[in-house]
Amino acid sequence: MTDLQSVLLTDLYQLTMLQGYWQEGMDDTAVFELFVRKSPPNRNFLIAAGLEQALDYLENLRFREEECNFLKQSGFFSSQFIDWLANLTFTGDVDAMPEGTVFFPNEPILRVTAPLPQAQLVETRLINLLQFQTLIASKAARCVLAAPDKLLVDFGLRRAHGSEAGLLAARAAYMAGFTGTSNVLAGTAFGIPIFGTMAHSYIMAHDDELAAFRAFAHSQPTNVVLLIDTYDTLKAVDKVISLQAELKRDNITVKAVRIDSGDLAGLAIQVREKLDRAGLQHIGIFASGDLDEYALMRFTRDNIPIDGFGVGTKLTTSSDAPYLNCAYKLQEYAGIPRRKISKGKQTWPGRKQVFRRYDDAGKIEKDTITLIDDPQQGEPLLMPVMKKGKRLQSRAPLTTIRKKVADNLATLPSELQGLEPISQSPVEISSRLIRLARETDKKIGLN
Repeated sequence: MTDLQSVLLTDLYQLTMLQGYWQEGMDDTAVFELFVRKSPPNRNFLIAAGLEQALDYLENLRFREEECNFLKQSGFFSSQFIDWLANLTFTGDVDAMPEGTVFFPNEPILRVTAPLPQAQLVETRLINLLQFQTLIASKAARCVLAAPDKLLVDFGLRRAHGSEAGLLAARAAYMAGFTGTSNVLAGTAFGIPIFGTMAHSYIMAHDDELAAFRAFAHSQPTNVVLLIDTYDTLKAVDKVISLQAELKRDNITVKAVRIDSGDLAGLAIQVREKLDRAGLQHIGIFASGDLDEYALMRFTRDNIPIDGFGVGTKLTTSSDAPYLNCAYKLQEYAGIPRRKISKGKQTWPGRKQVFRRYDDAGKIEKDTITLIDDPQQGEPLLMPVMKKGKRLQSRAPLTTIRKKVADNLATLPSELQGLEPISQSPVEISSRLIRLARETDKKIGLN
């Protein structure tokens, strides 16, 4: 099985650059920052996520014997360089926005300060880890805002782009406010509540739908959620009503029915009417089937009587925005600010901080990106999280991160909470940073 913890989970050019740096003795301190160049067209904010996995990666970075042997056989590297790699560890410092922080384009969410070879090597995996969970947490947060106070369950494992993606998507969704996941491994790995009952195959394997309902209820007496759209949804709910009277004698209660296809809104209204007429107001309605934040918003707006939703494919793949335009760029080397000026990919030089100001109502008013020695009004967002390759704090419980997301979402002005894109994010660049960019350009003969 492929080892996802291997340091070889990187791009070849990271290693070819490393040999060049090693040969030239270029091991002065480098500063790299990770940021999102621009948000997808329909995202008003992003949620920083994946830091825990990134710190795990940095703390455990090692070239094992079998990895060194593979690199020797590849033909790209000298044996002396491989011997040097065998003793390489990450000894740098990391500053980052805590997981769960709302942020906007061009704001650094993580800064690595380390000898150049170390800081360069970790680029690919850091982007890989932070980009994905940030992407999913941001999508999940939109679902939470679209359907407040509803039961939201991640159903996306089977459609995720690989096992790691499915596991980390469950983590990101839960920290963003989802109630739980169908992913059992995520339950044991992260302590996320797990949800699930039956598939259509369970109903179809029985000769009679009512018999399937009855058997399942006795098999799972504390978790009776019955899937009612395998054949005829409205006839199935009549069977649930008759079954509940029967189950009452055994002190078994149907918790909910689930609808997974068809006109979910129309069916939910009719199912709710039938259940209420039978005096079964306690039986909830759970819906699933290609849902996203836009569907949840319509159900909420129209007061459709659905109590919870399973959100799968469109969450775990972030189908409307399947990637973030992330970058991890050199901002300083050997004490000299550095800057990329390629058209459309310009960067701001130097070590930076983001200061956040709030209005009198506690809502985000403005973020200012500036240099770390240029304090501004407001709250600094990047914090030291690693020193000399070691974490500065113990691992934050996921419930704590989940609360931070909720608190951050509450600071968003209403126009940023909405699903419709706004024209401009509340971010400004300080005059000091603009001046440094001009000075940097001048030093390399650009103006």
